[in-house]
Amino acid sequence: MQMADSVFMFLATMMVWLMTPGIALFYGGMVKSKNVLNTAMHSYMPLAVISILWVLVGYSLSFSTGNALLGGLDWVGLKDVGFAPGPYSETIPHSLFMLFQMTFAVLTVSIIAGGIAERMKFSAFLIFTILWSLLVYAPVAHWVWGGGWLAQLGTLDFAGGNVVHISSGVAGLVLAIMLGKRKESGDSAPHNLPLTFLGGSLIWFGWYGFNVGSALTINAVAMTVFVNTAVAAAAGIIGWLIVEYMANKKATLLGAVSGAISGLVAITPACGFVTPASSIIIGIVGGAVCFWGVFFLKDKLGYDDALDAFGLHGIGGTWGGIATGLFATTSVNEAGGNGLFYGDFNLLWKQLVAIVATYIFVAVVTYVIAKVINVFVPLRVSEEDESMGLDLTLHGEKAYHESI
Repeated sequence: MQMADSVFMFLATMMVWLMTPGIALFYGGMVKSKNVLNTAMHSYMPLAVISILWVLVGYSLSFSTGNALLGGLDWVGLKDVGFAPGPYSETIPHSLFMLFQMTFAVLTVSIIAGGIAERMKFSAFLIFTILWSLLVYAPVAHWVWGGGWLAQLGTLDFAGGNVVHISSGVAGLVLAIMLGKRKESGDSAPHNLPLTFLGGSLIWFGWYGFNVGSALTINAVAMTVFVNTAVAAAAGIIGWLIVEYMANKKATLLGAVSGAISGLVAITPACGFVTPASSIIIGIVGGAVCFWGVFFLKDKLGYDDALDAFGLHGIGGTWGGIATGLFATTSVNEAGGNGLFYGDFNLLWKQLVAIVATYIFVAVVTYVIAKVINVFVPLRVSEEDESMGLDLTLHGEKAYHESI
């Protein structure tokens, strides 16, 4: 075990943890003022629920030896998961790797909250959080990172394009469709853009821990990931604002923050396998296609993905997975592969298989979970609660009070 790697991973874990409160602020600023606390709670509560669930059984189902579809029960209650290095790293404590991965599991559910903002019952979302983490997140994480069938196939997902972003984006889309549109969806505008800007900046900061930490050590690959993450986020801003200006003749602050997150999502699966030059292309295209998803695809199909969980994470993650199959090169990471632009079509094919499989599995299981919950607890709040605002009706508090 190496002290430098342990300190590095400790800091990376804390940075990823910070992304969840960042999402709560990012989302909270984009809804009406009467729903800001409820929206933040939806993103914040997974820190409580998933953290406990992860220790009890989630980590074992995701990462312990099982079969091609799901991990086993070897590490239930963190049995045999302690200070000694674990099977996924020889230089950091097994328990530290577990905590790092826990922050990913928490964050994924927090992202889903963007699709259901301003209309889903808080109690229903808490039940959904538990079931979805066990029945969707754990299997997909095992497929990709725990030695499951996608890992055996040879697909590449360095830091969570499939596991975090596609899965959360698709889940958010399914719930948005099932819940239906908000009553005031046509009159929806961010109530506090500085709050969204602060949250987005915290997310960007934490993303360095998210991506670079996935190397699990400080080496040449990790430093390339650091560079790739920085330039892809910057390029995402440029890609988004170019298309936004072409469409609306305006370059907005919300667009800049959304573009940064689009670039970050897009580079996430590819960051440990591509060159910095490729990262710039991936980020620019990521910003452009996510703008298309948020402003054209959503309008065309008529769903109310309130805060664009699918538009940013689903579409950005999909492009990132495809881009990995195009731009990956073993000159960056010998443990990766060569993509189409480096002479090998096979990797692109494997990436497409992984993307399609994740879409189908996440969509079907999310739909079933939501349907079952709705039998016992209505998914959607009443019209009266929605009109009055969920902060008061569900939580008994207000974000803002007039001073005397």
